[in-house]
Amino acid sequence: MKIFTDELINAVIMHMADRKGVPYSAVEVELSIDDEHGFTAEVWVNQRSQYLVESNILEAVEQYMYKQYQLRVFRSQIRLDADDEEFFAEISDS
Repeated sequence: MKIFTDELINAVIMHMADRKGVPYSAVEVELSIDDEHGFTAEVWVNQRSQYLVESNILEAVEQYMYKQYQLRVFRSQIRLDADDEEFFAEISDS
């Protein structure tokens, strides 16, 4: 199973909104990848910025898969990747 950029962003939005106790509309996310830091997300909550590292994004995907698809997924099953067009998370069955 794969989830693509929009769902990855939604996963981070839902995760941060739940953690900060704000509505989803108060959260903005920009995903990025680089050789030094890997996958990161810059998140704005009520105009305050913070960076999430790959482990935070994986946690958000775990929770999103459970809430949206009722699937219990572990970090070891999630592989973040990107191609020329978009970001995606590939979720394996085992």
